Amino acid sequence: MLKKIRGNRKEVSLTQVRLQTRYEAIQELHETERLSIILLCHIAGVSRAAYYKWLKRTLSAREQLNESLLEGIKTLHEQVNGIYGYRRMTITINRYRKMANEPLVNKKRIDCLMKIAKIQAVIRRKRERYKKSPVQHVAENRLNREFTAEKPNTKWCTDVTELKYGNEKKSLFKCHY
Repeated sequence: MLKKIRGNRKEVSLTQVRLQTRYEAIQELHETERLSIILLCHIAGVSRAAYYKWLKRTLSAREQLNESLLEGIKTLHEQVNGIYGYRRMTITINRYRKMANEPLVNKKRIDCLMKIAKIQAVIRRKRERYKKSPVQHVAENRLNREFTAEKPNTKWCTDVTELKYGNEKKSLFKCHY
């Protein structure tokens, strides 16, 4: 019984029922193991009347809205191949809701519903925006990082950097002595 009930405080669900997981565990164990409801309610620490009241309950307006939003999130997630996060999902859902003259939904609510349903956006890799070209001619290293000279004008270094600006190429020449 205790394995069926999640006891962490970060438990999140669509319903506002306080002991929802206990009632679900009682229902599941009764159906699978054919244990008596009186015994299961006693072990779970809930009254039998509360369990039966939970069985016959009707969903509140908030729970119904959450379920309809969750269905919309799932269908939209499939349509866009899972690339929308909660921000773009909220924008798109609110666009549809605005056309239907329904109240808009906060992004935090969409984020929470996506976390409950374990829906995450696919993080796309950035494309390389440059073409790989073969290595150009590189001069041999004659100085071997010995830049101090005994006499003036014995060691000169140059560097040529080619910059591309639009369709043109400009060269930058540096001279070190």
